[in-house]
Amino acid sequence: QVQLVESGGGLVQAGGSLRLSCAASGSIFSINAMGWYRQAPGKQRELVAEFASGGSTDYADSVKGRFTISRDNAKNTVYLQMNSLTPEDTAVYYCNARDTRRRYWGQGTQVTVSS
Repeated sequence: QVQLVESGGGLVQAGGSLRLSCAASGSIFSINAMGWYRQAPGKQRELVAEFASGGSTDYADSVKGRFTISRDNAKNTVYLQMNSLTPEDTAVYYCNARDTRRRYWGQGTQVTVSS
């Protein structure tokens, strides 16, 4: 089992920045991919950015150049630096981790961008 705890969401004006954190615990040795998804009201959950199992770093086209995913292996933590935020980035952001058997999700953190 893997536990994920997110932090760092909040309310920000358009053009502002936020940094999300996701701390992993439990069977972290089994994780082969980890990153961030988001779900806006009335929309499907979508990939934002992740460290994929093949070693690549993937971003949604809508966030390329604005968001940066990073990690601190010593702290078992993944970060999402979000710059130049727009109201379209408003969503619940979920940390996600995968092993060979299943996905794990955090509880989600709300990001609201006001215009």
